Amino acid sequence: MSNIAVGLIIFACFFGGALLGMALRKALPQHHLDDDSKGLLGMGLGIIGTMAGLVLGLLVASATATYNAQRSDLFDAASKVVILDKMLAHYGPEANQPRRTLRAAVARTLARMWPREASPQLDPTAGEADALIDEVENLSPTTDTQRSLKAAAFGLCISLAQERWLMYAQSGSTVSTPLLVVLIFWFTITFVGFGLFSPANSTVVIALGLCALAVSGAIFVMLAMYTPFQGFVQLSSTPLRDALAHMGH
Repeated sequence: MSNIAVGLIIFACFFGGALLGMALRKALPQHHLDDDSKGLLGMGLGIIGTMAGLVLGLLVASATATYNAQRSDLFDAASKVVILDKMLAHYGPEANQPRRTLRAAVARTLARMWPREASPQLDPTAGEADALIDEVENLSPTTDTQRSLKAAAFGLCISLAQERWLMYAQSGSTVSTPLLVVLIFWFTITFVGFGLFSPANSTVVIALGLCALAVSGAIFVMLAMYTPFQGFVQLSSTPLRDALAHMGH
């Protein structure tokens, strides 16, 4: 199910809860809504709302950390492929084939991670990555400079392979479904309480609808940040495209 569909379902739960509270207000006997009852229910709703707000804040912080980690890995990988290409260029004509393989690997990575259609594919087992490592390893340096360049280039190849696996592993991170369900339940109860204490007029209905939209929007953005290579908060491919443009020169 897409994040947009989940966000709409969450909004329906919150706003529907508020409307349910308004309906209950009309159905309940008047003495159930006296000042003593309102005071007790208000304290209970305050506790639930506080817990829900704290949990939502923690989940947003976790999603932001995941998103920023993927963004940092992307910039790091883009810089490393440029440096690796420059090292191979300084090595000499013997490294032309590894340079072509590297350029092809970057181009295919862009096509897989930012496709025009379909879903992105984070495949750390792509064949060109292994081929690049083998080609760099098979270089036969004849000078001390070439030996040092080969060692450094091979180290960068291994580092890039590690980052590919790291980004692939992080792409599987998501919010715990039971925790998300409990969070939605808490907020729904809170909105039922809002509706229970609110008069049924258009101003209140619009205000509660906007509140439900704001909270469900925060949860939607949090979910979207767990999928940084697609959707509403997609990471830009500019760093890797800029790296590709600077390769081969």
